[in-house]
Amino acid sequence: MGCSDIAAPARSIAIGAALISEGSTDARAGNPAASGSALHSSKLRGSLVCVGLGMTLGAHITPRSRSTIEQADVVFLAVSDALVEVWVRQMHRDVRSLQAYYGEGKSRHLSYRQMVDAMLDEVRAGKRVCGAFYGHPGVFALAPHQAIAQARDEGFEATMEPGISAEDCLYADLGIDPGRFGCQHFEASQLMFYQRRLDPSAYLVLWQVGLAGDRSHQRFASGPAYLQLLVDLLAEDYPLDHPVVIYEAATLAISQPRIERLALKDLVHTALHMQSTLIVPPCQPLRHNPRMHEQLDALDRMSGVARGHPHHKENPA
Repeated sequence: MGCSDIAAPARSIAIGAALISEGSTDARAGNPAASGSALHSSKLRGSLVCVGLGMTLGAHITPRSRSTIEQADVVFLAVSDALVEVWVRQMHRDVRSLQAYYGEGKSRHLSYRQMVDAMLDEVRAGKRVCGAFYGHPGVFALAPHQAIAQARDEGFEATMEPGISAEDCLYADLGIDPGRFGCQHFEASQLMFYQRRLDPSAYLVLWQVGLAGDRSHQRFASGPAYLQLLVDLLAEDYPLDHPVVIYEAATLAISQPRIERLALKDLVHTALHMQSTLIVPPCQPLRHNPRMHEQLDALDRMSGVARGHPHHKENPA
């Protein structure tokens, strides 16, 4: 997941030094006189590509994303880990951190606006700009989407390169196949703010659970009272003693992911961070839809198709 607003404490750069082993453009516009102005020519040259760095330092970046970083004129970086910043600076001489736009008590929406402005200023100056973001640049990362949309509106080329997100790591680390019982994803606060329909026969994944219930967009954590409201909401569909998992993807190859199993009722007393994700396994078996099966049987008979076994009949527990 590309959570560009994660503000976890930076790890030691000295430790990272031992871990990091990897170590003028032609204008595409025509004659300025023919196009009308030098400014128009400059606009045609500027471009923006937002790339994902993946979750684990040095292990998840794609060759295409690495090449984009190396060939850019300027790289804007949105990561909270000092080790990642050191690593990216080995790939490019002009790397500018976007983390400085965050601040305790400052609206994150204002921070995102300033990030977008910083990237677009360089695009308008005719530069090839790369925005490098933690995880996937399009997952829980508002600034990349806004920057790309604005760049395109202004006539610039703007694209996104995917990266390995926390969701990808989650499936691997927890052994979950989202196609087995289904998987529903919500941002934790959004689930609380709006009336959503949950399916307790499918997996439920709640992102940014450490910020559950925050409406200020100025804090980096909510608190037990807010989490209790989330637990009360989930208790409408799940037993309070239902087992759940707190997950945090590993960011270093030598570290392990956080996989903490507990009862739903104990979530209130659990230490959570902005990168914490709550996974709620199914608590009910899948229920067949007899009417749909009858309609499918009729179609199968008409087409001469033999009836197979129903999909995923077993109880998820």
